[in-house]
Amino acid sequence: MAQNFTYAVKGAVLVPGQRVQAPFGRGHKTGVVIASPVTPPEGIEIKPLKKILDEESLFGRWSLDLAQWMSRQYLCRLGQALALMLPSAQRKREVPFPEVVSIAAHQLTLNNEQLKARQAILASDRPFYLWGLTGTGKTEVFLQSANTILEAGQQVLYLVPEIALTWPLVKILRQRFGSQVAILHSALTPAQRLGEWRKIQTEQARLVVGARSAIFAPFQNLGLIIIDEEHETSYKSGQTPRYHARQIAFYLAQKSGAKLVMGSATPSLESYHALLNKTFAHARLTQRAAGGAPPRVLIVPRDPKSLFSAPLIEAIHQTAIEGRQSILFLNRRGYGSSFHCRTCGEDLLCRHCSVSLTWHKARGVLVCHLCGYQTAPVSICPHCGSLDVGWRVPGTEHVMDDLTRLFPRLRSARVDSDTAGADTPRLLEEFGQGKVDILVGTQMVAKGLDFPRVKLVGILNAEAGLSLPDFRASERVYALIRQVTGRAGRTHPDGLVILQSSRPDNTVIRWAAEGQDEEFWKQELSLRKLLDFPPYSRLIRFVVRSFQDTLAQKAALNLAEELGQNSWFRAEGGEILGPSECAIAKQSAQYRYQVLLRAHHFPLLHTAAKTALEKIRVSRDVHIEVDIDPLQLL
Repeated sequence: MAQNFTYAVKGAVLVPGQRVQAPFGRGHKTGVVIASPVTPPEGIEIKPLKKILDEESLFGRWSLDLAQWMSRQYLCRLGQALALMLPSAQRKREVPFPEVVSIAAHQLTLNNEQLKARQAILASDRPFYLWGLTGTGKTEVFLQSANTILEAGQQVLYLVPEIALTWPLVKILRQRFGSQVAILHSALTPAQRLGEWRKIQTEQARLVVGARSAIFAPFQNLGLIIIDEEHETSYKSGQTPRYHARQIAFYLAQKSGAKLVMGSATPSLESYHALLNKTFAHARLTQRAAGGAPPRVLIVPRDPKSLFSAPLIEAIHQTAIEGRQSILFLNRRGYGSSFHCRTCGEDLLCRHCSVSLTWHKARGVLVCHLCGYQTAPVSICPHCGSLDVGWRVPGTEHVMDDLTRLFPRLRSARVDSDTAGADTPRLLEEFGQGKVDILVGTQMVAKGLDFPRVKLVGILNAEAGLSLPDFRASERVYALIRQVTGRAGRTHPDGLVILQSSRPDNTVIRWAAEGQDEEFWKQELSLRKLLDFPPYSRLIRFVVRSFQDTLAQKAALNLAEELGQNSWFRAEGGEILGPSECAIAKQSAQYRYQVLLRAHHFPLLHTAAKTALEKIRVSRDVHIEVDIDPLQLL
């Protein structure tokens, strides 16, 4: 709801952050107290609350201020922001954390680079960036910095891209810091999450580790915020309010006085630009902490008729002979997608979305990865009846089948979204113990995993994603290649990466293979500047959607016209791009159109968007999504 409501309470003193049940219309709704006591509005009957649900506030010291700031910043309702500050959560499948870890349970001795980085972090009064190649020991620097803050009696937040993939870190935090640690993840029951929430709020838990939503934990004495793998897009929410955890961290650090440190081997382009402009303090790590060396990278032509080139097959064979392990990366789950008829040229699309279906052979179904629609597999073209059909884009299940055929004696495992939940930590544990010879995976295998036995990394289709109609496509592909490459040879000097590509001369692929990070970022910055895209401008994206195409299209036109009424916006250099059909024109049976606002000054951009949203009136069948600083334009 877009407004606040006043209720009476007898025999109790309420404080902001307590949940209550209040009469509303013909029923009751759960709400959150944001102010008490208040002067009631005149001439209106004030109804009493039905029930007080919490004995104490669930808010942290800065929760209400943060929610109010988010409501303004992200152009969302206050209630939508407040909901993030509460511990309620729908329980998902349980994700147990294995007991085997590869990070030292005791504090390690830092090398000179690490020691200087730790000292700089603790001495800095500015946002800090720890920029280190994969395997250079950024995690140990984070942990020892956190230990200093904990010894000073303050709280630490440690953000990670995905909690289920950081089981070694979770285990080591528990071993080093014991009962001071709280883990926030989606597998907790509401009661468990409330328990962790209370521990944080009462400072029984002083080190909190979690994914994006842990940024909203009820801290009382925050001293340090760590954002590991800062470049990861999973820090951006896909639901309203579409916040970025990095932006929230900046606000919290400023509000609380906490230190903020980010880290990655592949900083986001916005962060690299900030480093160039000295907005962040920073330290560089260049030496692999465990004695390994950067792997040798070979670019080989991709065989259009096979997933595996001859050099990759030979390298897998040789790695197995040496008793070492291999990781094979393909960022496409399922068995195959893009079902194509060679006779009529038609593709098999989801009936609810404008994307192709993916064949999941193990489950025997075709699945839409956007809306979840499922149907039975087909062997003939549904358009013309031709038998000359096939899947143009192989996935990880296909890789597993080929491995079984090529290497029947080797043990393989697959990690992707289909193995999420309990299977993923178990499979990673078995790989870490040497029970699996080859790990096949999507981008999950690129997220900070550290396996000392891995010698070989095979990237099966390096250019996947480069052709997406999105100005960040090159940045994402480059970071992904560099991150996957970093899994090889972390403790030995003989790591090998075989990068298969049908575009070996592409600058993005060649520089990623060569590790020419700064050359890539400087070229990408020059292209962004030429096209006036972030970080040289700011964007707000509106996505207008409806089950009726004509309604969505009309509403998008009306929104663009309303935005165009702000003559001062154009006069100050602002631009309105669109409306246009989204690259994914239909999703979950809703038609989608987008309007982009672009300006160099965020207040100008924000005011134009806010003014238009306040004035425009749309049908109940039309929804407008607002995305501040969008990470993708699909």
